[in-house]
Amino acid sequence: MTTLEILLPYYGDVALMQAAVRSVLAQSDPDWRLTVVDDGREPGVPEWFAELGDPRVRYFRNEQNLGVTGNYRKCLGMAEYEYMMFMGTDDIMLPNYVATIRSILAQYPGVAMIQPGVQVIDGDGKPTSSLADEAKRRIYAPKQQGRTLRGGEELAVSLLKGNWLYFPSICWRTEAVRTTGFRDNLEIIQDLALVIDLLQAGEHMVVDDVRAFQYRRHTVSISSKSAYSGTRFTEARRYFLDAADRLDAHGWPRAAKASRMHLSARIHALTLVPGAMRAGQWDGAKALLRNATSTAARPR
Repeated sequence: MTTLEILLPYYGDVALMQAAVRSVLAQSDPDWRLTVVDDGREPGVPEWFAELGDPRVRYFRNEQNLGVTGNYRKCLGMAEYEYMMFMGTDDIMLPNYVATIRSILAQYPGVAMIQPGVQVIDGDGKPTSSLADEAKRRIYAPKQQGRTLRGGEELAVSLLKGNWLYFPSICWRTEAVRTTGFRDNLEIIQDLALVIDLLQAGEHMVVDDVRAFQYRRHTVSISSKSAYSGTRFTEARRYFLDAADRLDAHGWPRAAKASRMHLSARIHALTLVPGAMRAGQWDGAKALLRNATSTAARPR
């Protein structure tokens, strides 16, 4: 395997970003390159990167804000190595991440996606587990030990019932992502859309139980900010409707059915209704209820 390309599309909290960068610097396997593309204007950030003095770290600041998808696209365009990952601004690589990825690629050369083991942490870096994470682990994620190669309609059905992946931890074959690309009309559900598109293109994923990444779940993420408003679920429902049609045309009827039902997303929307009401977001509560009680059936 060549050098692992670590892409960090950055926007937000400076201290959390710095912790993410330090976790990359602490990798046991030194064969990596980190590219940070800054989509914000926080003071002192360019100077901090200049002081690192590590030739494996590249830092760029956008002249104008590109938004989530635009910044991911820019990062993708800057990737030069065979394998890459889009690290979250506030997530942490455990010291064995790069070594684990390299070990998997030695066993499964050419695979398009790798999902390593993940630990969920809170805003303070302490292990935590939300209802969504427990559902991922206990209900939707495949029951397995060790490493397994998965793909096809079976994996698509599993993910469309409940997306148990942690997008910032996934390692991707660069050319596979470039060929598929990101969808213009999606932000929060962009990760699932990319995986389903790759599966339809015949690609596979290795799922490994070796914990190598910490995913930070807290209340200030983009998805959390839009949760009570119902925006994320409106976007999700639009995607599931479109995906179901494409999966039917692809000859994957079970995956199409799972997409139309999108059960886990509807349950999640329902669990947020009381919080939206307590926050006084009545329009959001109504939108959440609509998304919770309707499947992605195309209007007649």
